[in-house]
Amino acid sequence: MVKQHQQQLYWQIRKILLNHEDTDDVLQNVFIKIFKGLPKFKGESKLSTWMFRIAYNESMTFLKRKSKILQINDAQMQDYLVDQLEADVYFTGDAIQLELQKALAQLPDRQKEIFNMRYYDEIKFKDIAEILELSEGAVKSSYHIAAKKVEAYLKRD
Repeated sequence: MVKQHQQQLYWQIRKILLNHEDTDDVLQNVFIKIFKGLPKFKGESKLSTWMFRIAYNESMTFLKRKSKILQINDAQMQDYLVDQLEADVYFTGDAIQLELQKALAQLPDRQKEIFNMRYYDEIKFKDIAEILELSEGAVKSSYHIAAKKVEAYLKRD
């Protein structure tokens, strides 16, 4: 199970945390929760959807905990994450990818996660709705709003 889902979960978490070391730590916690929770998994959703939900929740919990430790608010946390990305030796992106990450950092957490799941992972709106426990209409709306904000950010200047 780890081999089959590790890479996909890693990148889902990495898109939220932007930092390799933090992502590795959270990924370990995610797999611990998955293995502990597996006997309780009812099969009401796809296994991958259930695992994505755990990864998302663990990532958000990590960010909240880290912002409390650093004593910064959500907006400052996003700036901190982008600064960390620029210093991350594992970040292999170019200037355009860095600008996209800066644009995404401006989005509210929910919009950013929906944008990442749809744009990068090409997850269907229906599945995103299930993962995030939202209506499909809310997911579509959030995605389109996020895409417009990203486009406006990238076209500035």
